[in-house]
Amino acid sequence: MPESEPDVRHLSLSDQLAIDRTHLANERTLLAYVRSGIALVVAGFSLINFFRDDIYIVVGALLIPTGLLTIGLGWWRCQRRSRHIEEHVRQAARRSTAR
Repeated sequence: MPESEPDVRHLSLSDQLAIDRTHLANERTLLAYVRSGIALVVAGFSLINFFRDDIYIVVGALLIPTGLLTIGLGWWRCQRRSRHIEEHVRQAARRSTAR
């Protein structure tokens, strides 16, 4: 088995399901970041296209990079959290095989 994927077959079913739930929660959080980022980008383009006042154009121009940064931040946090989860899974696998 690759080093990046610990052998969790010997963990109890409830522990394996908890690991799966944690991974799915991390993915849901990423999707929430992406959804929010896309909404900000769309709002920015909408303000720029539908309103001609300078303030709306400035706010729209600020919303677009904010949305892109939100997506980037979400991806970064998801990757970081995923590594953190995998480290805990490896520790749990080592502890359960040591028994």
